[in-house]
Amino acid sequence: MQRGLPMQPTVVLLKEGTDTSQGKPQLLSNISACLAIAETLASTLGPRGMDKLIVNERGEAQITNDGATILKLLDIVHPAARTLVDIARAQDAEVGDGTTSVVLLAAQLLKEVRGYIEEGVSPHIIMKGFRQAAELAIEHIKSVQITVDRSDPEQFRSLLLKCASTSMSSKLIHSEKPFFSNMVVDAVQCLDQNDLNENLIGVKKIPGGGMQDSVLVKGVAFKKTFTYAGAEQQPKAFRNPLILSLNVELELKAEKDNAEVRVEHVSDYQAIVDAEWEIIYRKLEAIEKTGAKVVLSKLPIGDLATQWFADRDIFCAGRVPADDLQRVVQAVGGSIQSTCSDIKREHLGTCGYFEERQIGGERYNLFTECPKAKTCTLILRGGAEQFIEEVERSLHDAIMVVKRAVKNGDIVAGGGAIELDLSSRIRKHALSIPGKLQLVMIAFAKALEVIPRQICDNAGLDTTDVLNKLRMKHANGEHWYGVDVDGPEGIRNNLEAFVWEPSLVKVNAINSATEAACLILSVDETVRAPQSEAQNPGPRAPPGAAQRALRGRGRGMPRR
Repeated sequence: MQRGLPMQPTVVLLKEGTDTSQGKPQLLSNISACLAIAETLASTLGPRGMDKLIVNERGEAQITNDGATILKLLDIVHPAARTLVDIARAQDAEVGDGTTSVVLLAAQLLKEVRGYIEEGVSPHIIMKGFRQAAELAIEHIKSVQITVDRSDPEQFRSLLLKCASTSMSSKLIHSEKPFFSNMVVDAVQCLDQNDLNENLIGVKKIPGGGMQDSVLVKGVAFKKTFTYAGAEQQPKAFRNPLILSLNVELELKAEKDNAEVRVEHVSDYQAIVDAEWEIIYRKLEAIEKTGAKVVLSKLPIGDLATQWFADRDIFCAGRVPADDLQRVVQAVGGSIQSTCSDIKREHLGTCGYFEERQIGGERYNLFTECPKAKTCTLILRGGAEQFIEEVERSLHDAIMVVKRAVKNGDIVAGGGAIELDLSSRIRKHALSIPGKLQLVMIAFAKALEVIPRQICDNAGLDTTDVLNKLRMKHANGEHWYGVDVDGPEGIRNNLEAFVWEPSLVKVNAINSATEAACLILSVDETVRAPQSEAQNPGPRAPPGAAQRALRGRGRGMPRR
């Protein structure tokens, strides 16, 4: 309070019930919340990471060890800790892999500087040190990354396989790495190499069978749609058919649903019915004239049209999901038509072979040997529903990693090798800086070691021993040495062991983790609005108020 002024009354700025907390305790409480999240995720990191079984409020269980999925399912409410959920989601959307690493790194950065915050070091000095250290780390990654020659297709494919299998090594499907790595690389190479839109890789899950029964369809496969009588008489396989994709309803409409018609004579009514039949027959004849042998529509194809097509040896499917129809067009060519008139040859697509086939307990329509195939479908098999879902998530991560490697052929060694190299590099640089920044940069270097340390912990290795060996190797300039969870030594040259990751995964993780740590350090006050759905919503209405309010409905209130 200023001197010389009279006593001021207390000014109430915020609504009653608003929760405010500020200052150093608030900052430390935010850091503790972030550490609690990191502790949950820590055991899932690396090739020996454990899985989490998460049951939602409806009792549905999911088994996963993907960082972004776990954080999404946990439904975290702490406002500061939500920042970590956001960076994990951003990492998943941008790169696909490294979601657990980015959360662990952000939390470890906060843990390392927690002591300095308690001693009163300004958060702004810490943020400045972090940003400088992150810039240094990214420059160093760019100087040591290895660029793989794209001109040799065999060598480039081998790089993609290594990146895919490194991404899968920490997942549930690690026992089938060679099988799924080939599948993922083939899937990405099916796409348009300039665009690489991963949404064009369809994934269909069919319970039953083993993992090895999963197949990659170089084309499109979708589940047989709802069909009317007559569908069983249609042919189920074609060689080089013309394919027509429609957004047209081929169904008779009941008059009572859509219109009211007043007629004086029965013949007039008959003329209306005949006109309806005439319209649908005209559409069907126009379709037959195009020469199409496979007719797909986003809207229903009724029993009349189904039987009519069956009599002419044409296959039809109505109510095809929009994304499946879009992928069919991408694969076979042509375009989706919204009318049946004036359809020319260029509006139709074609494929080498079309068939309807039984896979597991479902019937599937498969379009293969497509000339314009810029899309493909993964059909996943497995025992339990949760297991197939986890396979799908693992393959999504691998597809994203391979996509990034195709766009940007720069790689670094995984297994904690690049983190330790960056750590020793930043530590050396920090010793040349005077003042508090030196301590902050050393804290950043120490935080980077959380990745190899956690990999060792999860694999049951002697963490101190392995990290000491690795520090010695890195001090001698052997900067591709990382953790080896299988060998007796516990360390190996991960570049030679083909544990490769796109450098973009690491650059993105360090950037996101640093930004999140700086964001949490810059918050020193939380103001939480009171809950709107309070337990006691207000005074009760006087008895009889409801009746008085309803009285007079439908007519004007009497004048007083």
